[in-house]
Amino acid sequence: MATRGADRCGEYSGSPASVPRITPVSEACFHCGDPLPPHPPPPVIINSQPKPVCCSGCAAVAALIAGAGLEDFYRYRTAAAPRPEPAQDDWNAWDSDKAQQPLVRKLDNGHRELVLLIEGIRCSACGWLIENLLGQVPGVQQVSVNPASARAVVTWDPAQVPLSVLLRKLDHLGYQPHPLAPGEQDSAALREQRAAIRRLAVAGLGMMQVMMYAVGLYAGAIHAGMDPQFETLLRWVSAIVATPVALYAAFPFYRGAVRDLRAGRPGMDVPVSLAIGGAYTFSVWHVFIGQGEVYFDSVTMFTFFLTIARFLELMARQRAGRASIALGRLLPATALRLSAQGEERVALAALSIGDTLRIRPGEAIPTDGRIVSGRTHVDESLLTGESMPQARQIGDAVIGGSTNTNGAIDIEVTQIGADTVVASVMRLLERAQAERPHIARLADRVARIFVVTLLIAASITGAIWLQIAPERAFEITLAVLVVTCPCALSLATPAALVNATGRLARDGLLVARADAIERLVRIRHVVFDKTGTLTAGRIRLTDTHCFAPLSTEQSIAIAAAMEAEAGHPLARAFDGQPRHAEVKAIESHPGLGVTATLNNQSLRLGRPDWVSELSQSAPPATDAAASTIIFLGDQHGLIARFELTDAIRDDAAEAIRDLRAAGVHVSIASGDAAPAVAAVAQQLDIDDWKAGLDPAGKLALLETYRQTAPVAMVGDGINDAPVLAGADVAIALGSGAAIAHGNADLLLAGERLSALAPGLAVAKRTRRIIRQNLIWAASYNACALPLAALGMIPPWAAALGMSASSLLVVGNALRLSRSAS
Repeated sequence: MATRGADRCGEYSGSPASVPRITPVSEACFHCGDPLPPHPPPPVIINSQPKPVCCSGCAAVAALIAGAGLEDFYRYRTAAAPRPEPAQDDWNAWDSDKAQQPLVRKLDNGHRELVLLIEGIRCSACGWLIENLLGQVPGVQQVSVNPASARAVVTWDPAQVPLSVLLRKLDHLGYQPHPLAPGEQDSAALREQRAAIRRLAVAGLGMMQVMMYAVGLYAGAIHAGMDPQFETLLRWVSAIVATPVALYAAFPFYRGAVRDLRAGRPGMDVPVSLAIGGAYTFSVWHVFIGQGEVYFDSVTMFTFFLTIARFLELMARQRAGRASIALGRLLPATALRLSAQGEERVALAALSIGDTLRIRPGEAIPTDGRIVSGRTHVDESLLTGESMPQARQIGDAVIGGSTNTNGAIDIEVTQIGADTVVASVMRLLERAQAERPHIARLADRVARIFVVTLLIAASITGAIWLQIAPERAFEITLAVLVVTCPCALSLATPAALVNATGRLARDGLLVARADAIERLVRIRHVVFDKTGTLTAGRIRLTDTHCFAPLSTEQSIAIAAAMEAEAGHPLARAFDGQPRHAEVKAIESHPGLGVTATLNNQSLRLGRPDWVSELSQSAPPATDAAASTIIFLGDQHGLIARFELTDAIRDDAAEAIRDLRAAGVHVSIASGDAAPAVAAVAQQLDIDDWKAGLDPAGKLALLETYRQTAPVAMVGDGINDAPVLAGADVAIALGSGAAIAHGNADLLLAGERLSALAPGLAVAKRTRRIIRQNLIWAASYNACALPLAALGMIPPWAAALGMSASSLLVVGNALRLSRSAS
């Protein structure tokens, strides 16, 4: 959509009160800022005052904003609003499940979540307006807008409001919403990288050429023998070559400075722009008048070195985001679906839950499913980090994006679109990349204070030198601006964090929340769930004993039907078993089990004490120490006893040893029976364990642990979601339930618990490098400022010193990408 007005500015702080006001001119449209036509429509009433508008579209939008009680948008905006274009009529197409499936996440409470790329956002007030206007729509649960990235996360109840209403409302405001697809991130990153390379090339070539001419000018000045005509020629050629550097390569600094000043929060781009723009302007003026110093060499050198530092920071940031881009490329574009008419090749968006797909050897599995025919080995290395192909047979679950290495298989689709494991992981990574941790926000505030101090110091220096030696005032003021530019201070924290995020991702630990690394450093206690976490989660039914006049096959069929809807790893024990068709009203109870009805009789399947409550009988005794025991019962008594076994993960013992070596206390908190938990704890040499805990019990235990030290919780499954949300650091397994992912700060992309201890080490190294960077940046500026103010540092040396400082900070942060040292 075509939009008009100034560039978006500022970073959203959640309230329009954080940005300065602007005053619209009476000859322009109050809403969009365009000139008024000869015969404008009647004015609109904003804050009891008539305001001119240029067209009926702007009048309608302004009336909508005023009618919603959001007139403060006009008081605090920092740029004109986009002019509304003719509204689209096809938003209703987004109400279908087929259209939403690839992009919309279905939450456990029936609500839905969508990420939008919104075209037309100009400033912080735009974000505030969108949040408040959509937030007033009945059924909208939450709206979060980041104007810096023009992205919004919307959570709504489809039973109360369809998606088309929200999209149409944004469209009527003049903001064009685009539901965000995974591929757009890759495309945007490529465009950003190409633009940065072009600017770097222009700055580098311009600097080399100007420095050649500067050598000639310096040599002529030293020997006082250069002909004035040649000197004038070199000055003019230098001006011509430096112009694209100062106007094109340095343009991002000017844009950033304007944005910061409009938002009332001066950042590092302000002194950079003053230095480059001031030096270039004065140099061009001196060329025109034929006298005075020129600083084209300082302009080009400053721009080039600073652009290098920005480019390295960009590459480090994009390297950290390649994990989500790689995940988006795992899924094939089409799938081979089996139907009564035979095989048909369809797009992924056309798949439905329950479809049967055929996966030939060497093909990627298009979506999450369960094998219904054949056996094979699947390569899940890009998803889980496991290098060896894993055996899969009938009843086993397979993850979309993994590769079928040998043997054709047929799978039944269990999850599609936004509900798949790949989509869940990608959402977490995108959320982490959009957030800013506390330490980064603190560093930005310090940098802003430093910028204001620097501008005051430069002004005072210039005023003093105008009294002492006016001919040197500009040169020394320029050196002060350049040498003390807080680039290194601003890069110190984000450069380290993006490299740490990339390093953790390569090690199999994905950062889902931006401040997770900062909190991980403080962890001194790790609590593990047992089933599906310390154990492999490949549950097998090893024994069945019936108490009622039902056969073993009938009992298993009833249990399989009940567990089919459960999200706990124990449900996998019944995968592939025949299901009783008459079992209805299935409901999962986290930490307890599953309820259902059969022939109007209530059933329970789960913990022995909970199942016994239904018939008001005493809980049965269990003696299978190495197994998990669950019971099936109704109001008349127990029906069957199921013994389930699960092997301990291969790397669990190694992970426990490494955590202890790092000074971390380890515990187990499980909902399973005490004998099964005790057996696992004994094999792993863990003395601190608790069994028979429901989610509330786990949360209470966690609060007890937190009184002595910060606690990390490692879990898998629906019943772990509450305790994950209550931990200081929540770590979920990548193969776990999506609801557990939603509460996670970190995600184990594979089934490798051994990534935990290295993750702690990387977090500690990250904190150490951030401190080193901040100390260096502060020390450098403290030493350089007085030297530059005394006239001891020329502008070209100031540019070199500032750039070297920034490169040192980025290079120090890049050490996180290498092996631990």
